[in-house]
Amino acid sequence: MRQPSRAFAFTTLFAVGTAIVSPFVAAQVPQPLQPPANEHLLLQLHAKGDQVYTCKADAAQFTWTLKAPDAQLFDENGKSFGKHFAGPSWEASDGSRVTGKAVANAPSPDANSIPWLLVNIVTHEGSGVLSSATTIQRLNTKGGKAPASGCDAAHVGQEVRAPYSADYLFFAPK
Repeated sequence: MRQPSRAFAFTTLFAVGTAIVSPFVAAQVPQPLQPPANEHLLLQLHAKGDQVYTCKADAAQFTWTLKAPDAQLFDENGKSFGKHFAGPSWEASDGSRVTGKAVANAPSPDANSIPWLLVNIVTHEGSGVLSSATTIQRLNTKGGKAPASGCDAAHVGQEVRAPYSADYLFFAPK
């Protein structure tokens, strides 16, 4: 009687999404954030830094708008790898750089954190470890949300930094 339950549980788990397991990534990834089937995992990085927001006015509305991420990237051993910044762009210490465009998102399981993303890489610069990457997942986000208040006529143009961390998984064609 236990076997059918296990089979059902496995089938249900697989249908919900694929589990990613690594030294610092263990998450249930929603189906819309899955990389294309013809890609394999190339690289896993951890980011720690800030999401930078600017107070902007649009008619009578005032909102914190994302200006750019500003984060350091680390490999699975905690060694400095590079940086993540406006674009959004990711640059390795070897000089290779990619810029991407988000194509799907899902709420973080942590309600106080920025969404998880699937990003398609749209430009490559330099040659190095990031040269073959085509897709990026942003998972396991902690923090990084814009403030809920404080953006008003007196603060237009002001910047705030929201500390965050996330795991970035880079994928390349098989």
